[in-house]
Amino acid sequence: MQPVCLIIGAGAGIGGHAAKRFAQGGFHAALCRRTDQQGLDQLVATIESSGGSASGYLLNAVEENTIEERIRAVEAEVGPIEVVIYNLGAQIGDRALQDTPAKVFELGWRMGTFGLFRTAQTVCPLMQQRGKGTLLVTSSTAAVRGNAGQHSHAAAMGGRRMLCQSLNAQYGPDNIHVSHIIIDGPVDAPDTLGKMLGAERFQQLRDTTGAEEGLLQPEKVAETYWHLSQQHRSAWTHELDLRPYSSLPWWNH
Repeated sequence: MQPVCLIIGAGAGIGGHAAKRFAQGGFHAALCRRTDQQGLDQLVATIESSGGSASGYLLNAVEENTIEERIRAVEAEVGPIEVVIYNLGAQIGDRALQDTPAKVFELGWRMGTFGLFRTAQTVCPLMQQRGKGTLLVTSSTAAVRGNAGQHSHAAAMGGRRMLCQSLNAQYGPDNIHVSHIIIDGPVDAPDTLGKMLGAERFQQLRDTTGAEEGLLQPEKVAETYWHLSQQHRSAWTHELDLRPYSSLPWWNH
């Protein structure tokens, strides 16, 4: 039976390119995103036209039981989930503390930390029964450095990082590889950075000389995700950070 890679947060950036890479490597890519059925269908069609196997599902990860039900359905209808990529963002914008309503702060936590908890609580026992599995978690600079205006995001990402460490402590000995991946720089993705900057400013940034290497290219990031999934357990990477060559690392600015 074909192994399954479940991607929660399969947009046009890291998630979508990771789906393509894992399908290329022989996995069935089960793609989940909150909105844009047309974009989801197009991504599935692109993978299939290249000889890969994929399926797509709209998933609002904030709603009760949606993650749990989707994992169980994929296991029953598609096959055993060998790799999960939790790529759900939690950026609610740059807001001063007094301009951050409690519900908005909580939303960041629900997407960034609670959704990962629900995913792990459902899928890790299944992986444990099978004696193997991989959980790759996309994170951000905010997991290791808080900034003004990032109260919700930093709290959510910091919690995500600690949750990954706790999951490693419990499930690593059961041959389940959990890796926390800090994206320490801007990603060339229209549905993340593009939305934050606006279409015009995003295109201006992309047109800047050197932008093709000054922005994190999602297809290159996807190669790192694939590498992590293939590591021998005697040399697992539990945390790494990725940034363009021209960017200062998070600890230097």
